[in-house]
Amino acid sequence: MSVSVQRERRSRNLLLLSLGGRGKSKEAEIKRINKELANIRSKFKGDKALDGYSKKKYVCKLLFIFLLGHDIDFGHMEAVNLLSSNRYTEKQIGYLFISVLVNSNSELIRLINNAIKNDLASRNPTFMGLALHCIANVGSREMAEAFAGEIPKILVAGDTMDSVKQSAALCLLRLYRTSPDLVPMGDWTSRVVHLLNDQHLGVVTAATSLITTLAQKNPEEFKTSVSLAVSRLSRIVTSASTDLQDYTYYFVPAPWLSVKLLRLLQCYPPPEDPAVRGRLTECLETILNKAQEPPKSKKVQHSNAKNAVLFEAISLIIHHDSEPNLLVRACNQLGQFLQHRETNLRYLALESMCTLASSEFSHEAVKTHIETVINALKTERDVSVRQRAVDLLYAMCDRSNAQQIVAEMLNYLETADYSIREEIVLKVAILAEKYAVDYTWYVDTILNLIRIAGDYVSEEVWYRVIQIVINRDDVQGYAAKTVFEALQAPACHENLVKVGGYILGEFGNLIAGDPRSSPLIQFNLLHSKFHLCSVPTRALLLSTYIKFVNLFPEIKTTIQDVLRSDSQLKNADVELQQRAVEYLRLSTIASTDILATVLEEMPPFPERESSILAKLKKKKGPGTVTDLEEIKRERSSDMNGSAEPACATDGSTPSPSADLLGLSAAPVTNPAPPSSTNGSLLVDVFSDTAPAVAPLAPGSDDNFASPDLASSEVVSEEPADTVHDADELFHKFVCKNNGVLFENQLLQIGLKSEFRQNLGRMFIFYGNKTSTQFLNFTPTVICSDDLQPSLNLQTKPVDPTVDGGAQVQQVVNIECVSDFMEAPVLNIQFRYGGTFQNLSVKLPITLNKFFQPTEMSSQDFFQRWKQLSNPKQEVQNIFKAKHPMDAEITKAKIIGFGSALLEEVDPNPANFVGAGIIHTKTTQIGCLLRLEPNLQAQMYRLTLRTSKEAVSQRLCELLSEQF
Repeated sequence: MSVSVQRERRSRNLLLLSLGGRGKSKEAEIKRINKELANIRSKFKGDKALDGYSKKKYVCKLLFIFLLGHDIDFGHMEAVNLLSSNRYTEKQIGYLFISVLVNSNSELIRLINNAIKNDLASRNPTFMGLALHCIANVGSREMAEAFAGEIPKILVAGDTMDSVKQSAALCLLRLYRTSPDLVPMGDWTSRVVHLLNDQHLGVVTAATSLITTLAQKNPEEFKTSVSLAVSRLSRIVTSASTDLQDYTYYFVPAPWLSVKLLRLLQCYPPPEDPAVRGRLTECLETILNKAQEPPKSKKVQHSNAKNAVLFEAISLIIHHDSEPNLLVRACNQLGQFLQHRETNLRYLALESMCTLASSEFSHEAVKTHIETVINALKTERDVSVRQRAVDLLYAMCDRSNAQQIVAEMLNYLETADYSIREEIVLKVAILAEKYAVDYTWYVDTILNLIRIAGDYVSEEVWYRVIQIVINRDDVQGYAAKTVFEALQAPACHENLVKVGGYILGEFGNLIAGDPRSSPLIQFNLLHSKFHLCSVPTRALLLSTYIKFVNLFPEIKTTIQDVLRSDSQLKNADVELQQRAVEYLRLSTIASTDILATVLEEMPPFPERESSILAKLKKKKGPGTVTDLEEIKRERSSDMNGSAEPACATDGSTPSPSADLLGLSAAPVTNPAPPSSTNGSLLVDVFSDTAPAVAPLAPGSDDNFASPDLASSEVVSEEPADTVHDADELFHKFVCKNNGVLFENQLLQIGLKSEFRQNLGRMFIFYGNKTSTQFLNFTPTVICSDDLQPSLNLQTKPVDPTVDGGAQVQQVVNIECVSDFMEAPVLNIQFRYGGTFQNLSVKLPITLNKFFQPTEMSSQDFFQRWKQLSNPKQEVQNIFKAKHPMDAEITKAKIIGFGSALLEEVDPNPANFVGAGIIHTKTTQIGCLLRLEPNLQAQMYRLTLRTSKEAVSQRLCELLSEQF
């Protein structure tokens, strides 16, 4: 052993003894530290110049003192000086000190950068490695600005050592994650892909991590990596463990590289080249085959590495969703893990099978494991595994097994962990509604749900059962009988009282003929629960009582006595008191006819998406199995026989909850004459109220002749040059998808649409408001030359004859190829009473329709906000408020615009912050927005930042019009 090494080791030991051995008290330690700091400071300021070894020793002491938790405010310059040393140990301590203690805003950064540049240019692999490690550890924007252009050159240079290539790839990855806008894409991108063919597997591993991250943002730049990744993966999975000795982990060859390659392939669709695709399929089959082989070692490290590769391969199979054989084999392999003794494996298997259940190829295979999943629900100790079992049962449910799965969920609900009860309640309610062939079963299920877990049954659940019972005549009598029997239990949950009060108030007459459920018995049963309920429920029961006055005149006196009692008329609660007074007065002075009119049966509810499903999606968050539900529902209806949707009525329009992006043809609405020619033809189509009739556009007297001019000469046959903007109505559609687009004395145009990622479908309803036929009715959707490359529209033809008072429907399929600024135009031509009519309106297909909300934490939001700081990426608009500045309305508009509303992100709680991604066929564009209201000045400041200037500008224009 050399003298220098012995001296260095002795010095380190003395340092540890003098500083590391903490004293008997904190005060003694601080005293010792301060004494040492004073000694080091005097050495640095002394007249005698310190040699490299002494300087390194004292800098190392300062670093150690800092790691003990004490502040260090000197020694930085000495550490920088160590960087210029030619000794490895001195340079190492200098870089280590800088990585830990130097702030990115320090004045020394320029000196540090110069030293790093010198080391990178030295071509000494050891010094280059230290410099690259320092850049990655600091990772500041200043470092990225200085070296982001230099590191790619080192990475792809032919004479760079393998160890340096590894460091350069990981260093560049770090800089890209912190400052992606500063890492330039150039010629090096095509060359870095070829590192996947490098002989050194360490270089391949580091390069794969880098390429995967780059490919997620720039898939086109790195699509050539697919064939190389498949080739490298093939060589790994077909090799024996002895072939890759240095990278074999417990008999598994290069497991971490295999995982990274499989993740890289998940950035792309299945390869188009048949040879590459076949080779990838062989790789995946080999991985699945190896999973069936007996283990080569009993150690847990072997099984962990082997299963890591297997699960990543299954993720790739699910991602591609194109090989039925592989999907079924993956499902069977996961099924074996469902009974594995390892809890983590059971959890991962259940989670992966949830995704497999949404594939048409593997859904039936997943269903074969239903008994195993049900058993896991009953016997699993870990609550997180039981929750995944519930998710899988929900995902595999279809019409063939719905009753079994719902029954098992209800049984489990009685003993379920409190943290997941609400979620199970929502899922049971959704499944019972979706797959209810017999609606008596649905009513029994929901009442049972309330009985078992009433505290976790949200308002959305019991609201929904009320809607369905009211909309279905065939179940009303059964619902009244069942709820009456359920209320006879000594202890009833309040939600059951609410359902019972509402249903008996509407349909109690259907069971009143039975002496066991006479009107008086119904009233006494409900009133016996009155004193146990909260104020809102008591208010509902009072409404039920006045309904009974209309349904059962024979108990009118009894009800009036209750309403007249002091406990009602002098109730401390204003709402109850007012209801009692008004209902008593109504029952006293109103005639029988007036009572029957005022208290008539509730009309059917309009069709709309189940609020229970919306609540579950909100609870689970994006990216869960519930997001794939509608696609699976359509598939399962095709597989098991379609049935009418819940609470659908004859002649109703398509429910908004239907999958508008599926392959099934849109339902055709049967034309029906309106009750009044002046009424809204589309009032039954939309859940919100129809807007006022739009004023006629200029020149409408020429374009739309009155019925008195039926025999007049034909007007110009040329298409209209002007487009009726109907700007006010057009801008209203920016934040909503349903409503009336245009209306005049002849024609009403309504829309109902749905968008998902870069796809959409729009239903256009044309209503003839007259009693005369429209002939040669030809609606055409026109895209300008600039718009055609960005937007693909496919329209289905409509009947050329529209009878008077009838309504026809046209379906438009939409695909967003790239971002666009304009809106397509809907041109309508027809003959009315011998007169040619020509009308053009803008279709509200705007860029924000392809928005997908993105949840972000405050830290992530502002980090991304700073990354989009290029002036061309930001657009800001300060404008006067056009509407009342109501916070709740503003929130609703931002959500309707398509972005996620991020709560508690902005330091100012009055500001609104949103985030989302614009999905097009060619790319995805992240978007951040910030809306700052000034109530005093009645003004807004809207700021949008995206990676494309044109997108920022267009979104800012659209959103500014909403406030």
